[in-house]
Amino acid sequence: MPGFFLFAILAACSDKPAPEEPAPEVPASPGIAAQMRVAGELENDDINEASGIAHSRRAPDLLWTHNDSGARARLYAIDSTGRQVGRIRLEDADNVDWEDLAASGSGAGAILVAADIGDNDARRRALTLYVVEEPDLAIDDKPELSPARRIIFRYPEGPRDAEALAIDGELALILTKRELPPVLYAVDIAAGADEIVEARRLGPVETLPPPSRRDFEMAPRSNDWHWQPTAMDIAPDRSAIVVLTYAAVYYYRHTPGENWYETLARPPLAYPLGNLRDAEAVAFGADGRSIFVTVEGRNAPLYRIDLLEAPDQ
Repeated sequence: MPGFFLFAILAACSDKPAPEEPAPEVPASPGIAAQMRVAGELENDDINEASGIAHSRRAPDLLWTHNDSGARARLYAIDSTGRQVGRIRLEDADNVDWEDLAASGSGAGAILVAADIGDNDARRRALTLYVVEEPDLAIDDKPELSPARRIIFRYPEGPRDAEALAIDGELALILTKRELPPVLYAVDIAAGADEIVEARRLGPVETLPPPSRRDFEMAPRSNDWHWQPTAMDIAPDRSAIVVLTYAAVYYYRHTPGENWYETLARPPLAYPLGNLRDAEAVAFGADGRSIFVTVEGRNAPLYRIDLLEAPDQ
């Protein structure tokens, strides 16, 4: 594919369930050059509905992914072209509705966090984050592991649906899907397994472009929910955070000293995904200058976006 540009999105979201008509114009200005290409496809037929992806903290060319709701509790390792490398079979874990995957740490201290946070009908009273010690696949490429920790949490205002998770050390960030604007929560993943943690509400993320009233009204018939967040990730060097929606990747440059909610309050650079549909998973590459995106479906394509120049501070 030819090169594309990222754009700075300057519009704010409405705080009403359905935005007023007409939708505000979304002014844009050229951002940083980037190039998108198909890096490969997910060759393992067992990966038929990838809903999360994370970059390994133990190997530079390794990614992890998992299937959506109701699948077996498995984490699948692939290389940067989608070729199967290994898998983890998680014992004492259930995939009720796994929606995202994140990585943190490094070397022997690396962890993966599988987010059982999907709740389409907003009925689940408690949700689970499974913290897994990332194995060394050179020793065993098909380990059977129990989670190192299970973080059971709830939202202070009651159930809600979410698909986007990012991890920064012992802090999990979760962005809701069906609220307008989406709301960011924080969960401490160092909590003990015997307690139910209450997520902290950090606030609405108003920098993602909202739908028009027509978009909102037509969505149940067209099945086009392009504004909804489906995944999130923090760069390994903490230089940025990205939010994936069905329509675009939104890139937020992180300034040292600010918290992640402050980062998400500033206008992002947006990378439109064009005709790509069902984008469900996003992850930074090892260098923080590449971004991987994949979609649901067996043998799904694995897309790679390479930033061609350094983003401005």
